[in-house]
Amino acid sequence: MANTPQSKKRARQNETRKAINKARRSRIRTFLRKVEEAIASGNQDTAATALRTAQPELMRGVTKGVLHKNTAARKMSRLAARVKALGATN
Repeated sequence: MANTPQSKKRARQNETRKAINKARRSRIRTFLRKVEEAIASGNQDTAATALRTAQPELMRGVTKGVLHKNTAARKMSRLAARVKALGATN
């Protein structure tokens, strides 16, 4: 348990940041899920649009410290490759 005024304040700040980060992570996952669903439907145009809307959200997660830069880059790269592959199969 926090005892000093500073540690009590830090504990409050940590709770606030935790809630903000959780919301941001959830939002990112939602955007990624929309891309996954579009890929599963097999429509390349919809998937490409969903990917374009998800990319800024992923990068925002990087700047806010929710995701590591390479993690976001890897996710975008893999999703882009899957969207591109949809065009090759059609």
